[in-house]
Amino acid sequence: MRTAWIVSIGTELALGQTVDTNSAWLAHRLRALGIRPTRHATVADEEPDIVAVLRQAADAADLVLVTGGLGPTADDLTRHALAAVAGVPLEEHAPSLAHLHAFFGARGRMMPPANAVQALIPRGARALPNAVGTAPGIAIRLGRTPCYALPGVPLEMYAMFTGSVEPELRAATAGAVLLCRKLNTFGLGESELGALIADLMARGRNPEVGTTAGYGVVGVRINAAGPDETTARRMLDQAEAELRARLGEIVFGVDDETLAVVVGRRLAALGRTVSTAESCTGGMIAAALTDIPGSSAYFRGGVVAYANEAKTAVLAVPAERIARHGAVSAPVAEAMAAGVAARLGTDYALAVTGIAGPTGGTADKPVGLVFIGLRTPRETTVREFRFGHDAPRDVIRQRATHAALNMLRLAMTGIEGPRD
Repeated sequence: MRTAWIVSIGTELALGQTVDTNSAWLAHRLRALGIRPTRHATVADEEPDIVAVLRQAADAADLVLVTGGLGPTADDLTRHALAAVAGVPLEEHAPSLAHLHAFFGARGRMMPPANAVQALIPRGARALPNAVGTAPGIAIRLGRTPCYALPGVPLEMYAMFTGSVEPELRAATAGAVLLCRKLNTFGLGESELGALIADLMARGRNPEVGTTAGYGVVGVRINAAGPDETTARRMLDQAEAELRARLGEIVFGVDDETLAVVVGRRLAALGRTVSTAESCTGGMIAAALTDIPGSSAYFRGGVVAYANEAKTAVLAVPAERIARHGAVSAPVAEAMAAGVAARLGTDYALAVTGIAGPTGGTADKPVGLVFIGLRTPRETTVREFRFGHDAPRDVIRQRATHAALNMLRLAMTGIEGPRD
């Protein structure tokens, strides 16, 4: 499989002042062409540094894509660096200069003299037309390696890649593809999950399998390279079937499906409703559910009961229960779930109470301790979680949100059809 480096040029990118979205977009398009991006490099507007990275990329990869540094100002140095790596001078490209004059003329302006530099391309290179901006792209060979330099402005880059670069790459790859899929899981840590699928994660295997983790959700990535889409998709399907067989119910979704999406879809299919009572998560569960279009079909409402008085007055949690067990306790989580279900008349209810920190923990009840209550049509259950006394506040709250949604997901597993 052909490999590619994606090089993004700009001091604002290197300093983190601007987020580089071009690289992710290009990587996605390259995968569909059967080309594997192996490195993303970000370089400030310094010609020696750009030259060094381009030389390294040309030696290491089968293809180099560059974005940025093709503008008209003194810090736009991509064309100069390409010429230096190729060992050729820059030359004026008359059609590009004519395009620049026409671009400004169509807007009732004279072309500023500084823009003339955008018509310079390295000798022997090809200019790539820019249908929506001023700077032409540059197609050039750096030794044995083809290189395409595209504008950094996303709109211009999208148009140029789609119109000029992608057709050439597609012809060269002869139908090969790299297809990707991700299985989303919750319930096992990354190391525990990895032990179950270690053989599938062996280096050099096709399909390639790997994991990523965040807030308790572990994604299992499958990358299948094939000579055509049919073959690659069959490999993806086979790998997914094997992973599901090993991982079972911890798999909750595919690709961009979140726990909230999966839970909402199941509630809608069953014709059931849910409500939430939240303390330490402060409405995050309700927000996750209502982020989904159409959630009004199954989400009745939520209560953020932070103070003990609110738990008692709004959710009917007995004051003596709070006094005896503490607000962060299984009995209080149970009462919160029952209270919000009764108040809003829902089939299911989720309740969360815990210590998100960074202060407020004790030896008996440390930061990261969370109790999640789940009310179902059959029963109310409570689970205790410890998300880490040293975990940041936002991490504890997000993990609690995911854990609550996953409890609801599992409670609905195997239930058939809408209620009467």
